[in-house]
Amino acid sequence: MCGICGLLALDGSAVDATPLGEMSETLRHRGPDSEGSVVDGPVALAARRLSIIDLEGGDQPIGNEDGSIQVVQNGEIYNYRELRAGLERAGHRFSTQSDTEVLVHLYEEHGPTFVRELRGMFAIALWDARTRCLVLARDRFGIKPLYYRTERGHLWFASELKALPTGEIDLDALEAFLAFNSIPSPLSIWSGTKKLPAGHVLVWEAKGEPRLERFARPAPVRADEVRSGEEPELAEELRARLRDSVRAHLVADVPVGVLLSGGIDSGALAALAALESSERVQTFSIGFEEGSFDELAHARKVADRYGTDHHELLVRPDAAELLPRLAAAFDEPFADSSALPTYLVSELASQHVKVALSGEGGDELFGGYYTYVADLLASRVAPVAGVLRPLVEALPSSSGKASFDYRAKRFVRAAHLPPLERHHAWKEIFSPAARAELLRPDRRGAADPLDVYHARYAETEGADHLARLQDVDLGIYLVDDLLVKTDRASMAHSLEARVPYLDEVVAAFALALPAKLKVRGLAKKRLLRKAVAPLLPRSVVYGKKRGFSIPAAAWLRGPLVPFAREVLAPERVRAQGYFRPETVSRLLDDHIGGREDLSRQLWGLLTFTLWYDHVSAQKTAVAA
Repeated sequence: MCGICGLLALDGSAVDATPLGEMSETLRHRGPDSEGSVVDGPVALAARRLSIIDLEGGDQPIGNEDGSIQVVQNGEIYNYRELRAGLERAGHRFSTQSDTEVLVHLYEEHGPTFVRELRGMFAIALWDARTRCLVLARDRFGIKPLYYRTERGHLWFASELKALPTGEIDLDALEAFLAFNSIPSPLSIWSGTKKLPAGHVLVWEAKGEPRLERFARPAPVRADEVRSGEEPELAEELRARLRDSVRAHLVADVPVGVLLSGGIDSGALAALAALESSERVQTFSIGFEEGSFDELAHARKVADRYGTDHHELLVRPDAAELLPRLAAAFDEPFADSSALPTYLVSELASQHVKVALSGEGGDELFGGYYTYVADLLASRVAPVAGVLRPLVEALPSSSGKASFDYRAKRFVRAAHLPPLERHHAWKEIFSPAARAELLRPDRRGAADPLDVYHARYAETEGADHLARLQDVDLGIYLVDDLLVKTDRASMAHSLEARVPYLDEVVAAFALALPAKLKVRGLAKKRLLRKAVAPLLPRSVVYGKKRGFSIPAAAWLRGPLVPFAREVLAPERVRAQGYFRPETVSRLLDDHIGGREDLSRQLWGLLTFTLWYDHVSAQKTAVAA
């Protein structure tokens, strides 16, 4: 695991590598163990290393036998031993035991398509001096980040935005942030800076223009090609595939732990890690004083069953201290409130291990969200929902986790919409009308944020209805929200987070399942529950959905009210120049007064304001 960065002179001339040292320094938290760089003609590469595999010999950049090919990598290649064996049979010679060295030799065999052979999570920059070719690559699921920007005749790239030049705020990205509470690829908050999409390579060859190519696209099978078979056999196969993935993800020369939320996704990982590991597994959990959010008891049951070395932390609403730290860590506005406990559990884990397994991807692949239940019910009950809407809208607003009134209001407001639009509406933060009311007229974006949904959805025509909606979440919500959260929150503490559900061995199986084995009636994750039932306590297998979520609604009606009023004060909002102060104040008053749960909207406004002030302070410091 590392942070990587670099720059390329697009005209092919010798690059001025002066900025490289400062770029690398901004990524120190991603790799505090060592640093390295190489400058060759038009290209300069640098890496900060968090040593996980081959602690002594794996420093980057790493080259081939004659040094003509150089690579830096952020991530881990889980099939590197198998790849290495094949490459050695083909005559390649290795000088280290690291997974990164496999990349240069695999490139020699396959060219830029070498990434198709990789099982793992990665962002890669590879320079071939012989053909004067630069390859940037990002893994098929988008687990590891990579940003790039063209400016002043150079292509700049890095693991995080803070290592790149900035510019003006992209208004389309801001509009999308308000719709999603995160910014979807390829946008970033800075105009002109893009995220390399998942499963893509960016290739530059000798004075040409960089070209973007897709090398992988995990997708659901066609509806007439779904898996058949009896549930017990399919459950057994899934359990075996999960165990194989966990076994691969445990490969490391340092201890590996598990971030344990108390739900079945992370619980299964902890169970399988304990079965596969020759040493006692360490597990890490977060709890809350608010009863509906506290899952420590469920996590503890799993830890006790497998005798893990278990660590817990009780979270209190210290957002006044924590939210500015999160704003600095995430580089661009990011408002998934579960980032806060993820950040804290990562901090806890980093005191004991360098690597931790995390359960991202289980919900998207196996049908774990209430929205999927709603997706299947909506077409049948939409007329009734319309009749009941006045009664539902009159329900008082609760501060509980995924409360009935919150879900019911979301359902009746969107049940009448077309499938993709209602799927989004159930999760939408600010609607188009709400964005129009919130944003100043000169701060509106030109694009519809939902365009990314439509583009993704169009690619899976012929697949099952539910599978297509899951795929939208897999390619957008998972990539640009959950995986961003996990990467930034863990790497802020120099902790490598690995996600075994997002392994081709597991994902290919999940993407071929019929809808009835994922969601039926009110039952979610049907096959996954059956597969892990022998591994976990019944209360965990059949309990409600859990995760590192926080009681934001209650906090923003209680201990965080003074903080929220200070951060979202009209004069502060007015000075930033993006939102209408009177609209922000009304949203805050409506939430505090219990008229509606607007915690997700307010969390978004808080994080944007704190991020904006952090960036402004940095620019002022540089100018001084």
